[in-house]
Amino acid sequence: MHELETVRDWLRWSVTRFTEAGLSFGHGTDNPWDEAVYLVLHALSLPLDRLEPFLDARLTQVERARLGELLTRRIETRVPSAYLTHEAWLGDFRFYVDERVIIPRSFIARLLPDGLEPWIPDPAAIREALDLCTGSGCLAILLAHAYPDADVDAVDLSSDALAVAQRNVADFGLQGRINLIRSDLYANLVEKSYDLVISNPPYVTDRAMDALPPEYRHEPAMALAGGDDGLDAVRGIVKDAPRFLNPGALLVVEVGRGRAAVEGAFPRMPFVWLETDDAEDAVFAIAREDLVAGR
Repeated sequence: MHELETVRDWLRWSVTRFTEAGLSFGHGTDNPWDEAVYLVLHALSLPLDRLEPFLDARLTQVERARLGELLTRRIETRVPSAYLTHEAWLGDFRFYVDERVIIPRSFIARLLPDGLEPWIPDPAAIREALDLCTGSGCLAILLAHAYPDADVDAVDLSSDALAVAQRNVADFGLQGRINLIRSDLYANLVEKSYDLVISNPPYVTDRAMDALPPEYRHEPAMALAGGDDGLDAVRGIVKDAPRFLNPGALLVVEVGRGRAAVEGAFPRMPFVWLETDDAEDAVFAIAREDLVAGR
């Protein structure tokens, strides 16, 4: 590494080493180049959206040591970059993360900036919202921004995850609007009802869990594992949702690429599948009245 002088040199070296090591991606980046750019810019405290002006900048000895240590850890430990830097991004929102929580990534996050239009025509009508399986609290925080008149309950079974969520809620100054609750899905939600319920629950099938690359095995298994068909949590969410939804309220659930499994498990439910820029079978929505009729 002592031969690497410029940012350009370090990027070239990193891409080569990441490729040779067979690293897996998917926690904010999906290829060796983007991963290298992120880690280099982060380690040098440079803006994450400004690479070109710095390509030919020479690194100091201290910077080379710090960057070399970070890249070596990524290669040798296979720990995802988000855990090494303790940050993850959903759009313009930065969240603190560590190995107590799954690294934020969500199709629902791509839908919330538009307020789930046209399924929710009036964002001001959302006064009470629920995020089930909140993890780091990222979707609860996005909910609070998308619906500024709403109070948000954020639920998780993991006390460790809720500790991370508490930090993120405080970082965004939302302690007065987001209520963190330890609960197995709806179990501890006494006399609660909501205008909108969202969830990004565990939905990885047993077979897929067995095939996960090393990077994903650093994440909490309980945040990923969804049982034989990936729907263990989804069944509970759908079954009990009507008791916690106000008239006209909406349930929105992320299931990865699990549309076929969901429709097979609930053949009478008229789910609406919400399309994002790179998926059309990852998130379903259904109104309370349709949930009741589809039983």
